[in-house]
Amino acid sequence: MEKIRTVIIEDEAPAREIIKYYLKDLDYIEVIADCADGFSGLKTISTMKPDLVFLDIQMPRLTGIELLEVLTEKPEIIFTTAYDQFAIRAFELNAVDYLLKPFPKRRFLEAVKKATDKIRTGTGNKEPVSQLLAKMPEPASPVNRIVVRKGNAINLIPVEQIKYVEAQDDYVMVYHSGGKALKQQTMKFYEENLPKTDFVRIHRSYIVKVTELKRIEPYGKDTHVAILQSGDKLPVSRAGYKHLKEELNF
Repeated sequence: MEKIRTVIIEDEAPAREIIKYYLKDLDYIEVIADCADGFSGLKTISTMKPDLVFLDIQMPRLTGIELLEVLTEKPEIIFTTAYDQFAIRAFELNAVDYLLKPFPKRRFLEAVKKATDKIRTGTGNKEPVSQLLAKMPEPASPVNRIVVRKGNAINLIPVEQIKYVEAQDDYVMVYHSGGKALKQQTMKFYEENLPKTDFVRIHRSYIVKVTELKRIEPYGKDTHVAILQSGDKLPVSRAGYKHLKEELNF
């Protein structure tokens, strides 16, 4: 029987050691790598393609959730974290289980068994976990950065650098001070999670940063166009124009 190839991604060394200690008597589990941050974890998953990943959520540089946003592989995920507010989101992401630190060995082994059963029976993840993100509830607080993948590179785009967002089918194009980046998320996500004092939806296909607006001009009957500081021209719908008047008091 093939062993289940496993990766541990956890920024605290004692936590990594506990997981390895709990796994040492399970001869069907092979720990092929352990990583201390999200960036190295992402690279390890992409190159080694494990069956199972133990993933912390709150990590420096790249969080567990941000890692999943750009992950194209489809291992089974067991979240390990000290923060229980992520539990519902974790299960919505189709995680095998969610272990709240400090977790006892019995509870840990239950999670491993569930993962093993999914892997052995082939009933686990059938799509990259990054695609599952579109199915989960959106976070309650405004985002402060966007994580995008371009080839093997991972870019973190601060919200302050975003100029506008454009809908493109199942994706959005994020235009920022360094260029543009395609992201598999919804316009609804950005409308609800970009800071509402800084961004406004002017059209079903466009959300723009208020300070990027240079002027609004009429464009045909009952329609308008937004001229940005960059010179770009974006359509403004009737609802978007009404929204702009309410937000900007003109």
